[in-house]
Amino acid sequence: MSENKFVAQFTVTEAVAVQQLKEALPDILTEAFGSGEVYTLWGVPLDKDSNDERIKVVLVKFLRARNMEISVAKVMLINLLKWRKEFAADTILNEAFDASVFDDSIGFLYKADKEGRPVTYNFYGGLDQNKVFKDVTTFIRWRVQLMEKGVQQVDFINIDSMVQVHDYEGASIWGRTANTKEATNLLIKLMQDNYPEFLSSKLFVNVPKWGSVIFKLLRPLLPEATLRKFVICSSDELSATLLAHVNKEDLPPIYANSIHE
Repeated sequence: MSENKFVAQFTVTEAVAVQQLKEALPDILTEAFGSGEVYTLWGVPLDKDSNDERIKVVLVKFLRARNMEISVAKVMLINLLKWRKEFAADTILNEAFDASVFDDSIGFLYKADKEGRPVTYNFYGGLDQNKVFKDVTTFIRWRVQLMEKGVQQVDFINIDSMVQVHDYEGASIWGRTANTKEATNLLIKLMQDNYPEFLSSKLFVNVPKWGSVIFKLLRPLLPEATLRKFVICSSDELSATLLAHVNKEDLPPIYANSIHE
């Protein structure tokens, strides 16, 4: 049996598909970069001859995201590698952003959930949209940096995913700027295309009544696999929802006065 707990849980179909995708890595790398030279993705070298089982945990994400269709998963991986090169994703952790705009009032990474998965917190109420989304590209790079900070804490041995908390305290259904809408739409696609199966749970907290209504309308349009990861709660349910996923001592200070066990 595999020493990696995630690999040990593979079905026979998954194990076979992962091995086939692994064997195709030289071709995948050549198509993405013009060379079969080994590339390191999220700290894991994409080497078809590697005995490092983390590579299997990485590759199965692409297969699961594409319904175990090897050819489609291969295209997804090629496109992701091309995007990382064009986007300069490998150096984004070194980039600095205007702290007067991109601060903790917008989002941050803070500790972990009860299973040790990193947690990112994103806030949508009270934002100065004209500042935050003034340059859509800059916002997206900042948001990808936040994602990459979380991925750094995913070791593909004990942890293979993350938790996201989206806080809508004070958010309004009205007045979203064109840049806000553009950034949101671009970011959703970017995350779906380039961070497959990284989301363990997405908690929508402090959701106003209009948000719950919108979610109910959208629910039939969402895949069941996605819905299973979503948790929607109002401000009255905040304590119970957060504490079900994160230990009180591991919650950020912003929630200190709101949480009651």
